[in-house]
Amino acid sequence: MKSDRTLPLQAFERLLNIMDELREKCPWDREQTIESIRPLTIEETYELSESILDGDLELIKKELGDILLHIVFYAKIGSEKNAFDITDVINGLCEKLIFRHPHVFGEVKVRDTNEVLENWEQLKTKEKDGNKTILSGVPKVLPALIKANRIQDKVKAVGFDWEERSQIWEKVEEEMNELKHEISVHNTDKMEAEFGDLLFSLVNAARLYNIEPETALERTNRKFIKRFGYLEEKTIKQGRLLKTMTLDEMNVIWEEAKKFDKR
Repeated sequence: MKSDRTLPLQAFERLLNIMDELREKCPWDREQTIESIRPLTIEETYELSESILDGDLELIKKELGDILLHIVFYAKIGSEKNAFDITDVINGLCEKLIFRHPHVFGEVKVRDTNEVLENWEQLKTKEKDGNKTILSGVPKVLPALIKANRIQDKVKAVGFDWEERSQIWEKVEEEMNELKHEISVHNTDKMEAEFGDLLFSLVNAARLYNIEPETALERTNRKFIKRFGYLEEKTIKQGRLLKTMTLDEMNVIWEEAKKFDKR
């Protein structure tokens, strides 16, 4: 009887062999570089994210395969440059996981997930060739909403956080009032700055109450799209155009859409 690892290892070896063949014999694959694959990797990551939000397990499986292909592709190019290969990638990951989980592979004791995360961030600063400061590990190219969440997660790990999570609402109110003031005096530059401060505070509130802000906003985006689609469809059936309707007329159908959405 084959061990539990036999089939996955055979499948992975098959993928590596296919990658070797593609790199040698396919004109497109042969021309690719680490830089040329990068935008495709970003696209595939967003496609995986979308399939996760949809809860489509079959599509998640497919998108994970696409991302695995990219990992193998990068490693193949790295090996051609004598820089690294897939073995280096995997072994590096294994060593990092062992180092950052001393409560599993060592003698460290932890009480809960929060302590695990605190240890994780602190250990990252101690790694050889690792991040030199707490926030240096936050990628500059992250979307702003996700970046704000990661920044707050990281500083929390060293104790820079609210004593009580309910305190955040005073900060949110403070930032809201400052934004309203700048709007009232028509200071465009400060309006943008204060709006950013307000968003940052709201992301902080989401973190404190275990809400994923990116996911929450995307749920609202999808809800809005669905309800607006209902509004468009209803007006088309009535032979009307949205641009000729009053806001009150549109709101009547919008309320219908909300009720329909809750069924």
